[in-house]
Formats: sequence, structure tokens, C-alpha cells
Amino acid sequence: MNFLHREFDVGPEEVVEVTLDGQANVMLLDETNYDHYRNSTPYRYHGGLATVSPMRLFPPHPGRWHVVVDLGGFTGKVRAGVRVLQDANATR
Repeated sequence: MNFLHREFDVGPEEVVEVTLDGQANVMLLDETNYDHYRNSTPYRYHGGLATVSPMRLFPPHPGRWHVVVDLGGFTGKVRAGVRVLQDANATR
């Protein structure tokens, strides 16, 4: 399984911004769901197919969050940049 991965300690007062150079699946997962994702078992996430960049993800509660960028099984390459912005209310 090939994917790009970053992890952060963030909460609902912040936003995770993902910038892509192409189309890809962008997912924000908590610890448990990230483990499920890596083990190919059912998981839940925030996000989805990003066709426009940047994509903004809003953590629903504080904690350790994982950002995963993958091509959904398709071949190709994608480059991604991930950053955390403060004050999510100002960017919604």
C-alpha cells in the first residue's frame, strides 16, 4: 500500500490544509481509524476525493490526527504539502 502520511496533534480550533499537484484521496483519520486503514479493515475518515487544491480538513475534536493522501489504487504520482492553520473559524 503506497500513500503519503503526516500526523499532528490538532483540535477543532485549527484546520489542516493539504495542497496537491494532482487529484487524490485526502483523509483525516484518528489513531484507531488510521490503524484500520493500514490493516485494510473498515475505517471512517473526514475528507474524500480532492479535485481542487488546497483541501481543508477540520478536526472535530482534539487529539492525534493522521492525514493520508493516496491514489485509491490507481497508478501515478502526487505531491502534497500539509500545514496546520490556526483559528479554523476564520477559514471556514
